[in-house]
Amino acid sequence: MAAERSHSKGRGGRRWRWLRERLSTRNQPCDGWLLLAVLALMSIGWVMVTSASTEVAAGLTGNPYHISQRHAAFLVVALVVAALILRVPLAWWRANGPLLLLVGVVLLLAVLVVGREVNGSRRWISIPGFPLNLQASEVAKLCLIVYLAGYLERFLPDVRRQWGAFLRPLLVVGVFGVLLILEPDYGAVVVITGCSMGMLLMAGAPWGRFILILGGAGLLGFYAAIAEPYRLARLTSFVDPWADQFASGYQLTQALIAFGRGHWLGTGLGNSVQKLYYLPEAHTDFVFAVLAEELGLIGAIAVLGLFALLIVRALAVGRRAELAGLAFAAYMSYGIAFVIAAQAFINIAVSTGMLPTKGLTLPLLSYGGSSLLVSAAMMAMLLRADIETRVAVKRSRPTAPRHPPARNPGVRS
Repeated sequence: MAAERSHSKGRGGRRWRWLRERLSTRNQPCDGWLLLAVLALMSIGWVMVTSASTEVAAGLTGNPYHISQRHAAFLVVALVVAALILRVPLAWWRANGPLLLLVGVVLLLAVLVVGREVNGSRRWISIPGFPLNLQASEVAKLCLIVYLAGYLERFLPDVRRQWGAFLRPLLVVGVFGVLLILEPDYGAVVVITGCSMGMLLMAGAPWGRFILILGGAGLLGFYAAIAEPYRLARLTSFVDPWADQFASGYQLTQALIAFGRGHWLGTGLGNSVQKLYYLPEAHTDFVFAVLAEELGLIGAIAVLGLFALLIVRALAVGRRAELAGLAFAAYMSYGIAFVIAAQAFINIAVSTGMLPTKGLTLPLLSYGGSSLLVSAAMMAMLLRADIETRVAVKRSRPTAPRHPPARNPGVRS
């Protein structure tokens, strides 16, 4: 019996190793699983934006596919931009990190002065002659990630040992946070703070510092939440949205109804009822609720799985770069992974009632030109980091010495 169990385990181990080899992308030019997740999310996003926006687009423009066509155009532009960025060496981003940081600050200042106000927030800059309203916070996230990755590469030992080197990047994050609060865009503040703390944590900074800072940030966040009546109303509606379902709890209750109608397999693509002017922002902030209604729990879990695959592969890219000694590529990859993870978690948590309502798009999936362009740029930078890491690893492998073929002593030359 013991021999049979040992034989069975050995056979199972061989099958597992065979499966790992078949699924591995070790010998490929780039991480195919990461590319698959990105393209799948973009494709699903176009389908769901089309389904969720037909009634709204017909009411606004008379063309039910107006928003879908714009999203398709944004997709094409995003793919072109990603292809161009894929050709840019990471050395260029490393060298221009401080300049990009300045660009991010200028954009956040400009949106406060010339930004277009929508629903009480100034988050967008209209570009003359171009059908895109630039969301400054999306570009600022990318600029901050590049700067922090370069900073951690230069001052990594000091960040691990000294409080001053640890706090300097957080002061930069604080400047970004103040400018974002003035818009206001509290969701972006949470995302960039979580991303920055995650990058510092992956850099090996001591845990005790994070506990102190997070405690202070929690107290400030609590005070900010109760300082304004509308913020307090959002919190109370989040706790019990049905208590005021036609006012402060309206968005959340309609999203929860969409989830309830979806059941296991959904109502079918295009058959959502909540998108018919019941659920506000159905094709942007709450597109996941429409997806769950039409594709059901199975479809929602599949999308969650794609996001999980993307984030895990992004972290794997960062880990491989770190082991190869490419610090900038590693921390940039970690930062991108944390931004996508934080933004996806917040958007889905808001839709399901786990967090108070925040105006954050779902990366690669929601309608929005700025979000889609910046997300595509981040994915291209991830792939570039992966490609450069694989090239560096191949170059560092020792090559086997070439020996002349052995001669047969019995044969005369």
